[in-house]
Amino acid sequence: MQFSQVIGQEEATLRLRQQVAEGRVPHALLFCGPEGSGKLASAWALASLLLCRHPEDGDACGTCPACHMTGNLAHPDLHFVFPVIKGKSSKSAPVSDMYLDEWRTLMKESPYFTRETWLERMETQNQQAQIYAEESSVILRKLSLKPSQGGYKVMIIWQPELMNTAAANKLLKLLEEPPGDTVIILVSERPEQLLGTIVSRTQRIDFKPLSEEELTQALMRDNALEERTARGIARLSGGSYATAQAQLRVNEDADLFFDMFVLLMRLSYQRKVKDMFEWSEQVASWGRERQKSFLDYCQRLIRENFVYNFRLPQINYMDTKEAEFAVRFARFVNEHNVIGIMDELSEASRDIEQNVNPRMVFFDFALQMIVLLIPKTS
Repeated sequence: MQFSQVIGQEEATLRLRQQVAEGRVPHALLFCGPEGSGKLASAWALASLLLCRHPEDGDACGTCPACHMTGNLAHPDLHFVFPVIKGKSSKSAPVSDMYLDEWRTLMKESPYFTRETWLERMETQNQQAQIYAEESSVILRKLSLKPSQGGYKVMIIWQPELMNTAAANKLLKLLEEPPGDTVIILVSERPEQLLGTIVSRTQRIDFKPLSEEELTQALMRDNALEERTARGIARLSGGSYATAQAQLRVNEDADLFFDMFVLLMRLSYQRKVKDMFEWSEQVASWGRERQKSFLDYCQRLIRENFVYNFRLPQINYMDTKEAEFAVRFARFVNEHNVIGIMDELSEASRDIEQNVNPRMVFFDFALQMIVLLIPKTS
C-alpha cells in the first residue's frame, strides 16, 4: 500500500509524508475519522513508507523486498492488533494472531471495510469483539524485539476503543515509555471512548469524509464503472468508501432486489398472505449479507419514493426502471406511513444482524406492510 493509492485525504497524507522526510515521526499517532474515510489505508501506507528500503518522492517504492513483504502484510517488523472474539480455541486466550489469516485476506481485498464486515469474517455468531488483556503481553513481547531489518518497528492498532480496561492500562504504560525505533498507530472511529491519558500521549491526525468527487473517481478507477453509475453510488455513500463498496455489491443484485421489492408491495396491497409467505421464504433462503443489502435497498427506495412526491428531480436518485415504478407507487409512501415503514425496515435489519430467524423477520415485515400501505384519506 502506497500513499498514492489512498483515496483523497491529501492534507493528512502530506503531513505524514513531511514528518517522515524530516525524521520527526511521533512514536504514537492517533488516526481519527469516520468509517470508510481511509484511516486504515493511510496507516498501512505510512508503515510501508517507514519500512521501505528505497523510498521515492515521499512514498514507498513498492518494489524492494521490504515493500513486497509489507504489501503481503508479512513484514517481520509490521504488527497488527484488532478486536477479536473467543471461539477459535477454548484453551487459548483470544489474541489478534489467532485471526491473522482472515485479517490479511480482508486487508488485501480492500483496507476500506467496516467493523461488521470484520465480524462476519471471524464468523462471530453474535459475539461482541474486543481487544483483550492477553493482547497486551503479545504487544510488549513483539515491540521489545530489535527490528529485524534494522529500521522501524510499526504496530497498527485498529479500533483501540474496543480495548478492555486492563489492555488499555497496559497500552498506556507502553506509550509512556515507548521502545526505541517504534511507531504505534491507533486507528479509531470513536476516540472519545479512549482513555484521555492515552489520547494525550499521541499525535492526532484527523481524516475527513471523502467528497462525492473523490468517491466517484475511485469507483471509476477500481471498478471500471461509468461516471453516471459511479456518481450515483457516491451520492448515497455518505463520504465512506466502505459504504460505496457495499452499495456496489447491492447494485450487482439491483434487478433482483427491485423485482422482489415491487412484488412485495403488490402482494401487500392485494393482501395475498399466502403469496407473501412464499415471498418471505424465498428471501429467507438468501445469505445474511444479501438479506441486509436487500433491506438497505428497500430503505433507499422508500426514501426516494417519498421524496418523489415533492417533484424535485434534482434530489431524486433513481434509475429509469425505479423512476417508472415511482410514477404509480410514490403516492402510497407519504407523511402518514413513511416513518413507520422505515422503522420496520430498520428493525428487520437489526434482527437479521442479530441472527433472528429470517423467515419470521421477513414474513412479519410483509404483514406489517399490509397495514402501512392502506391509503389515508384526508
